[in-house]
Amino acid sequence: MSRRSLASLATAAVFVATAVLGGAGPAAAGATYSAPLRTAVASLPVAAEKNAGYDRAAQFGDWKDANRDCQNTRAEVLIAESKTTPKFTTARKCTVATGKWVSSWDLRTHTSASTVQIDHMVPVHEAWGSGARYWTKAKRVAFYNDLGDARSLNAQTSALNSAKQARGPEQWLPPKNQCQYIADWTAVKIRWGLKADATEKAFLVKKAASCANTTLKVTRY
Repeated sequence: MSRRSLASLATAAVFVATAVLGGAGPAAAGATYSAPLRTAVASLPVAAEKNAGYDRAAQFGDWKDANRDCQNTRAEVLIAESKTTPKFTTARKCTVATGKWVSSWDLRTHTSASTVQIDHMVPVHEAWGSGARYWTKAKRVAFYNDLGDARSLNAQTSALNSAKQARGPEQWLPPKNQCQYIADWTAVKIRWGLKADATEKAFLVKKAASCANTTLKVTRY
């Protein structure tokens, strides 16, 4: 079982335990949050972004191999999301070569790992300006490599991920599944306790009003 699968099971276990036992306060790590999309969007705290001092490599690091199986976070996501059994570049199975990935942003199917990028749903620069600047380095590295919530990291068409860059949803949306995109964006912000700037929040509220008011369930980090 991949590390991402194990992390998802652990997250589910925390959700059940918190629901049964009551758990910690609503913003505590490991606590669960559940609300309709529009309520979740409305709950995002507003603050101006503060992006000064951002240095991605120095502050967030890179893909990690946390369980030392030679597969880093990128490989773990590719393995978890492939619709077929992936093949690797070497017998050690460290680096994924081929598989079958369907990008949720454009519904395009990819069979070569080289044609997809692993997207941070909330870009690292956005996270820094929305609150991560105040975190410890260890927490920022955990955000960068978050395998505990499948919405945090996803394989997407490289060209679209490059087009997105560090833009928020008020500046960029994928051509497909836009409602799912803002739901996932909101879920990741709630998971990590990140804020939204006023323009971003206003856009999310307006967009959510045109989407199905589905329930978001999030385990806070």
